[in-house]
Amino acid sequence: MNEQLWWYVARSSGIVAWGVLTLAMTWGLLLRTKLLAGRPTPKWLLDLHRFLGGLAVTFTLVHLVGLVADGYVHFGPAELLVPLASAWRPGPVALGVVAFYLLMAVEATSLLMRHLPRRWWRAVHLGSFGLFVLATLHGVTAGSDARNMAFVGAVNVGVALVMFLTLVRVLAPSRAAAAAARRPAAAKA
Repeated sequence: MNEQLWWYVARSSGIVAWGVLTLAMTWGLLLRTKLLAGRPTPKWLLDLHRFLGGLAVTFTLVHLVGLVADGYVHFGPAELLVPLASAWRPGPVALGVVAFYLLMAVEATSLLMRHLPRRWWRAVHLGSFGLFVLATLHGVTAGSDARNMAFVGAVNVGVALVMFLTLVRVLAPSRAAAAAARRPAAAKA
């Protein structure tokens, strides 16, 4: 067995976790923007968004296991769960720790959505934007693949896509405003 197996597992699962997180963000934004307006949104589309979120958690956990199992840099529970506890790149690793907590909060509240007040769920779910920023910064500052052109290209495309869809979401009129604008003038009087 290759001595560096766990290092490869940690690296690849971290990249895949970021990629799946980007897909989950993209899909969630597509579901909420007018870009899919007029088209039916079957339940499976929302289920796909939820599946991608769960997959991001799974690959993040594999990433953490790979870091603990790798012997090159010591990562124990404190380094993985306490921001700035790592001696190896403490700032960039801290970004990953905080991103992990945000990921777990977003996923937990999503699983409990039916049992939580809608505004609580929404407030925590908006934290996924911070999660995306922190996870991206973690990947490009702590990751050993930050200079790999394929990784840089993927990050640029992913960030541009999330930023574009976020702008569409923010700048588009709300559903209530759009419905009010569609009502005939006589109905408004």
